Amino acid sequence: MAEKQIELQSTITCQNCGHQKKETMATDACQYFYECENCNQVIKPKEGDCCVFCSYGTVPCPPLQ
Repeated sequence: MAEKQIELQSTITCQNCGHQKKETMATDACQYFYECENCNQVIKPKEGDCCVFCSYGTVPCPPLQ
């Protein structure tokens, strides 16, 4: 059985303005804050999620993969 590849690219969507950007996620930590480059809003994870990529990204963070 092949080992699953960890996906490091995730498109994050700002919940304030809807701006989307493809970002590279850290492999060794969860990212708790993310500042939108479009509106400068700092977003945090939804309750129960460990990071902004799990809440607003297209791919969950590497620790959860």
